[in-house]
Amino acid sequence: MHAVTWSLATGDSSRPGTADSLDDAQKSATNAADWVQQNWSTWLSIGLRIILILVIATVLRALVRRALTRLIEHMNRSATAVEGTALGGLLVNQERRRQRSEAIGSVLRSVASFVILGTAALMVLSTLKIDLAPLLASAGVAGVAIGFGARNLVTDFLSGVFMIMEDQYGVGDSIDAGVATGEVIEVGLRVTKLRGDNGAIWYVRNGEIKRIGNLSQGWATAAVDVQVKPTENLERLREVISAAGQDLAKSEPWNEQLWGPVEILGLDSVLLDSMVIRISAKTMPGKALGVERELRWRLKIALEEAGILVVGGPVTVDTEEPPADSSAAMSAPSALASPTSPQSLAASPIPPQNLSK
Repeated sequence: MHAVTWSLATGDSSRPGTADSLDDAQKSATNAADWVQQNWSTWLSIGLRIILILVIATVLRALVRRALTRLIEHMNRSATAVEGTALGGLLVNQERRRQRSEAIGSVLRSVASFVILGTAALMVLSTLKIDLAPLLASAGVAGVAIGFGARNLVTDFLSGVFMIMEDQYGVGDSIDAGVATGEVIEVGLRVTKLRGDNGAIWYVRNGEIKRIGNLSQGWATAAVDVQVKPTENLERLREVISAAGQDLAKSEPWNEQLWGPVEILGLDSVLLDSMVIRISAKTMPGKALGVERELRWRLKIALEEAGILVVGGPVTVDTEEPPADSSAAMSAPSALASPTSPQSLAASPIPPQNLSK
């Protein structure tokens, strides 16, 4: 028992099984060392290439995102500078421009990150000697399937991106989107939220909007028609209407909402018992309806003070018919009314004849 223990402790190689195991281990270690020595340069080259790709992608992504951030900040500064001008407060909404620029910046940063990191991932796989053809083919098939299944979502997203980039409308604008009309309370990449005149909130998909009428950009037109008798003096009418328009332009807050003088466009129509005078004025966007109401109010008062009667309604035509003749409903006398008349006798049935004898 002691001999066996000593033999194992001292590593006695006199036995054949022990020698073979040591030789196999030595050969395996030698082969592994040779394999590592042969391939370590390749591994090092691949590893350095992957690290270089990742570093370049990270640096490029950071530079692009920083450049986009500076571009957005420049856009915000430009909006602030324009807002400080005379009409800047009326034409430019800084908060709207800020939201629009941030939305554009977010989309551009996401697209840049996706392109850069996706390209870096493909380059890493190519460096690892992985065949990209099956992967790209599978991705193409999956992309086509997703495109067909989510085409409405893609359409809404692309429409929202172009709407924001082109600044077709923004928060606070009154628009006519075809499917709904109201004030914009939120602009998203997929859905635009509108508040209607009755307070209802409409969720309109951007892909469903085929046309947009923005009622809050540029200027609006306030148009008023004054209908008076055709016998009124036109020069007197011009003086009264011009005085009322000048008085409106000097009053608060209408002097800010009016962007031009009240103009008399002339006679719009002349009828038998009335004539219509068309009046127009340029106003701040979204303020035309209020200006029209106030202008009608002042014109009514001014014309009444000048003794000019305002008429209205369509031309009435006397369509009263004369009373109907009571005898008209009676039918003409008939010869068949008398049973002894030849006509009645001719129309009476023939009595049956007795043929039996």
